[in-house]
Amino acid sequence: MAMKAWQMVGFGEPLQCVELPDPTPGKGEVLIDIRAAGLCHSDVAMAAGILKPFPHKLPIVLGHEIAGVIAAVGDGATEYAVGDRVGVYQLVDGHGDTRDGGFAQRTVASVEALVAIPDGTSYVQAAVGTDAGMTSYHAVISAGGVRAGTKLGIIGLGGLGTIGARVGTITGATVYGADPQPVARQRGYDAGIVEAFDDVSEFNGLNLDVVIDFAGFGTTTAVAIEVIKPGGRIVQVGLGVAEATINTLALVSKQVELIGSLGGDAHDIAAVYDLFASGQLVTPLVEITFDDLPRALRQLDDGTAPGRFVICH
Repeated sequence: MAMKAWQMVGFGEPLQCVELPDPTPGKGEVLIDIRAAGLCHSDVAMAAGILKPFPHKLPIVLGHEIAGVIAAVGDGATEYAVGDRVGVYQLVDGHGDTRDGGFAQRTVASVEALVAIPDGTSYVQAAVGTDAGMTSYHAVISAGGVRAGTKLGIIGLGGLGTIGARVGTITGATVYGADPQPVARQRGYDAGIVEAFDDVSEFNGLNLDVVIDFAGFGTTTAVAIEVIKPGGRIVQVGLGVAEATINTLALVSKQVELIGSLGGDAHDIAAVYDLFASGQLVTPLVEITFDDLPRALRQLDDGTAPGRFVICH
């Protein structure tokens, strides 16, 4: 059988809608009928050649936020069965980088990459949970060490920041947010933060234990060091710029801990799925059709995307 897919054929070239043979699961692998695939800014950047050498394989089907139902199992894939609902932890197999990813009707994944989707979590939520959800949860809980009673500041109330803010409030933290956009600040309030500011400098005096920077524009990192309490922890997630100038005197004299947080792991994905299933975590998503992909990528590129896009089959 053949399937439809959006294939990247070269850096800086439009994705091509092609027909490809259905992939066949090998030993320890499963074939997944994709039900939802999330779009990420990194997909735009890879297609444009900004993230070279990513992807490492050309031509390739992009898309690393994948959720679906198992359609076939290979030899030795005894942990899962046909009909099981699963999300894919893309760092195991490199979907959208070294292996064809989610902008297709089907894909193959190793059983080690699979995360079971619980009842109450939709395919759309599950797809987003494999990247945006995982990254935000890991930054707040694993890297940030946020617990009940933590005073937490969130810089950047976009898709990841809003999820991070909600995870913080669910955990029992007192959460503040900073974002220059009024609509973003409102998303923060919807997520349960107690107060939203238009500038990070307004965190000063709040005695924050943890600040998580989902923006990463250099100045945000620098100001976070100035406003966090002595002995506080700053978690850097956003990469708005590649380099930043910071006040090392403030960093050292206040004994501030500055750490980076990249992605997460399958345990983070499973935790996010449970939050979706319980109804505690709700995030605005924009469902699109398979044919809508080029338009959605353009909107991501020019900043007019109304939310986080997810292809639904």
